[in-house]
Formats: sequence, C-alpha cells, structure tokens
Amino acid sequence: MNSTPRHMVATLILAMASFATLVVPSAQAVEVGGVKIDDSAKVAGKELKLNGAGVRTRALFKVYSMGVYLPRKETTVEGVLAAGGPRRITIVMLREVNSDDFGQAFMTGINANTDKAEKGKLVNQMVKLGEIFQTVGSLKKGDTLTVDWVPEKGTLIELNGKPQSEALPDVAFFNALLKIWLGDKPADSSLKPLLLGAKPADNSGNGQGG
Repeated sequence: MNSTPRHMVATLILAMASFATLVVPSAQAVEVGGVKIDDSAKVAGKELKLNGAGVRTRALFKVYSMGVYLPRKETTVEGVLAAGGPRRITIVMLREVNSDDFGQAFMTGINANTDKAEKGKLVNQMVKLGEIFQTVGSLKKGDTLTVDWVPEKGTLIELNGKPQSEALPDVAFFNALLKIWLGDKPADSSLKPLLLGAKPADNSGNGQGG
C-alpha cells in the first residue's frame, strides 16, 4: 500500500510543473552573421514576428546583420509594404562604419528604389534622416539600430535603445527605407529573399547602397 500522503503528491506535481515552466525559454533567437536576432519583438504593445533575417555584405565584407519584423509572415514585397500595424527593421553592426558613409548608403538605396514623384513628398524626412546620421559620428561593431513604424505616430529611429529624433510621420517614408533592401534594385540581391523568409544562402550580392 502506498503510504505517501495525497497532499505531498499534489505538492510534488505542482513543483514539477513549475520547474517545467521555468526551463521553457520565453523567447528564441536565430544566429545571423555571428549575432543573435530575436525571433519576435514588441512594438507599440504589439507582438511582431521575425519575417526574415540575413547579412548585408559589401565587397566580400560583412557589414551588418538585419531582420524585418511584421505582425504576420509575408513572402512578397507587396505584402511587407502593405502590412498593417507596427513594423520593425533591426540592424546589428558587424564592423565599424563612418555614419556619413552609412547615411549616404541609405540615401543611395532610397534614390535607387523610389520614383521622383514619391521622393518629392519625402524630402523633409530624408533631410532629417541625413541629420540623424551626421550627429551619430560612427556606427561601431555591436551597435544596434532599430527603425520602427508605429501607426498614427510615425517612424521612430533608435540607436542602442536611445531615440535619435522625433517621429517621422509618413508611412511612405518607412516603406522607402524598406525598399532599400526589398526594392527592384536592392542593396544586396542575396539579402532580399532572406528578408522575405527564404532559407539562408550565399550573401555575396552587390547592390545599390544600404
């Protein structure tokens, strides 16, 4: 006959359940270019999923790892650009880059993938983006740049968790930034499919800035 009191059995079961809860990780990450990119992010109180991630290379050098976060997975450029709710671009530097050069690469990418009429509407925000990079000085290995789209507020840019400017209001500007990597002339032709959820491949493509 089992003489173990019922309350002791119940206590043991509860303890085991609590232990199981503790050892289950609350968040996971994928390794991209030697750095960990979280598979989810919270923006404006909303949980976003990592749509895709990869490494930006230029002249065979790894420049940064990046990921794009959306409310739900999208496999087409049109789907990413039309996604409702908050969105995020995360960039983790893999080498030091002068911020003027980095900013110029962004401008080159926008100019290559945005038509003249659309750029005309975004001039003020592009000027502000240039001012942000001028004040940064340089981006060092390990620095993390996040660019968030928050509906009814705008594009928020942070470096290592510190805001770099007030919100930039036009969603077309955030989409213009996305098109640096997802446009018809992407910064890195092999990075584009990775951001759309493709499995990792050789990241040796060359492109139009970014």
